[in-house]
Amino acid sequence: MNITESREGEVLVVAVSGRIDSTTSKQLEDLLPERVQVTPRVLLDMSDVQYVSSAGLRVLLKAAKTARSTGHGFVLTGLLPQVHEVFQVIGFDALFRIVADRGEAMGALAG
Repeated sequence: MNITESREGEVLVVAVSGRIDSTTSKQLEDLLPERVQVTPRVLLDMSDVQYVSSAGLRVLLKAAKTARSTGHGFVLTGLLPQVHEVFQVIGFDALFRIVADRGEAMGALAG
């Protein structure tokens, strides 16, 4: 798994590529919840993530709860069909703000 960070205006873009599984999720867990806590607007670009395990889902859920508790914006974008299906099957699509592309995500975080 590879993680890159960049700024687009006031939005922190965290782009993840590869697999988020029990081996790699610690790397994301060490970064994402803290970024969401201190940054008012975070976009998680998952367009290059092919697989998310339960360990990865736990990390994402922790970040979403952190965002909710701080009132910060946290949006997921670019979910590949197989990853999006996992979110739908377990009901996580109701817990996250998921949008189709980065442009839509930027708009969702603007307000």
